[in-house]
Amino acid sequence: MVFKRLLGSLGVGGPTVDTVLDPGAPRPGAALTGQVHLKGGDADFDIEHITLELVARVEVEHEEGEGEGVVAFERFTVGGGFRLGADELQSVPFTVALPWETPVTELHGQGLGIVLGVRTELAVAGARDKGDLDQLSVGPLPVQEAILEAFGGLGFGFRSADLEYGRIGGTGQQLPFYQEIELTPSAQYAHRITEIEVTFLAGPGGMEVVLEADKRGGLFSSGHDAVNRFTVSHDGVEHQDWNAIVDEWLRRLVEHRTSHGSYGSHGSYGSHGDHGRAGHYGYDERHHDGRHSGPGMGTVVAAGAAGLAVGVVGGMVAAEVVDEVGDFFEDEEEEAEDEG
Repeated sequence: MVFKRLLGSLGVGGPTVDTVLDPGAPRPGAALTGQVHLKGGDADFDIEHITLELVARVEVEHEEGEGEGVVAFERFTVGGGFRLGADELQSVPFTVALPWETPVTELHGQGLGIVLGVRTELAVAGARDKGDLDQLSVGPLPVQEAILEAFGGLGFGFRSADLEYGRIGGTGQQLPFYQEIELTPSAQYAHRITEIEVTFLAGPGGMEVVLEADKRGGLFSSGHDAVNRFTVSHDGVEHQDWNAIVDEWLRRLVEHRTSHGSYGSHGSYGSHGDHGRAGHYGYDERHHDGRHSGPGMGTVVAAGAAGLAVGVVGGMVAAEVVDEVGDFFEDEEEEAEDEG
């Protein structure tokens, strides 16, 4: 999905910009590649800089309720310092690294309903204009895919995914928002929890996995949220028994209770030279620590035979998710035109 637009701040006759991303869905922390195609206007222009901005549609809670907004979470200068002649064509190739916490937008080629974009900003003769906006697809890291496959293998189903503005206390979160993947419980856990929310906070040295369970209330108690945090390695993913590891996470999450106070929780799994043997870890549980959950942009996900079950949420189907993506880019373009 590519949009071309004249630089509104320069009026008719200005250069145009068209950013084309290379095919595929890069993973978090990996290289995003493509080219910025420029076409000169009616006169020569000095191109001061070409900047790519990664943007995401996020959900925001405020006093009046919930809303949505667009958040820029990374910027890269990929070119500039040259003159673009009248009607001249130039292409500027780029290779930039995605942040490790970049949200995952698809699993096994199926969209999760997460909306990311790459916005191109061109600075010409002292004026700036966001002249191009492209959809960005991001695939899962091997350890993320393995964990989600394990949930699917244990009978959990995909409900929705969204991006929540805010920070998770006690973690090394870097971005101003985090991704929640909401799962329906398997039959084994359905009597204990109503849903599980999974958040991945990846970094170059490993990944934090934050699990939040909406626990059902009993006859004499009300339901509450329980949150655990575990650390996993990027190495030796294929040597781990992820079904067993995730099942243990779930048992600890639902079986341990906190009678009072707030506790941190942490576990460590990974391959530190032992080809996948689970390391020593500690455990405790804490109540809801400021994370907030809400309805996601429902979608349809098929994650393969061992993956998450197909689910439809909120009456939305795949075509409507595509409409959400289109609306995001159309709204951004209309906003930029109004500013111009």
